[in-house]
Amino acid sequence: MDQSNYIDDLVEQFKTLPGGMLPLLHAIKHEVGHIPESAIDPIAKGLNLSRAEVHGVISFYHDFNTQPTGRNIVQICRAEACQSMGSRQIETHAKQSLGIDYGEITNDGLLTLEPVYCLGNCACSPSVRINDDIYARVDSERFDQLIDDLKKQDSKSSEGDL
Repeated sequence: MDQSNYIDDLVEQFKTLPGGMLPLLHAIKHEVGHIPESAIDPIAKGLNLSRAEVHGVISFYHDFNTQPTGRNIVQICRAEACQSMGSRQIETHAKQSLGIDYGEITNDGLLTLEPVYCLGNCACSPSVRINDDIYARVDSERFDQLIDDLKKQDSKSSEGDL
């Protein structure tokens, strides 16, 4: 099924659900990997909202992105506690070692690097989240180990696809 038909089907499924926009957006992101610009009109029409209302929700929640991302999301906390404990150095190291800036995808499609403004792990600063897992007291060496582990996991899952 092509992407636009899939999105139309999802809109139909969620349009009568009270507060259905967030579950609809999550379903689209789960299937497509992001919320494509082409989905905004069908969502707005199906939920009887303006394009601005749909775009406002997408841009408000950090979980929704309008561009493709890497297979894994690496977030570096930039809140004050993490900054005071060295997250800026991790940020610089990550950008340099991965060869990308925030919002970019590594050449192999494995990672997207994002800033985040609090992971709620302030007592164990600095913190990094990789997908759904939060790691505490991360320094450059630990960051490299986490990325190496992620690359190994990715290569194992790729071998399983053959």
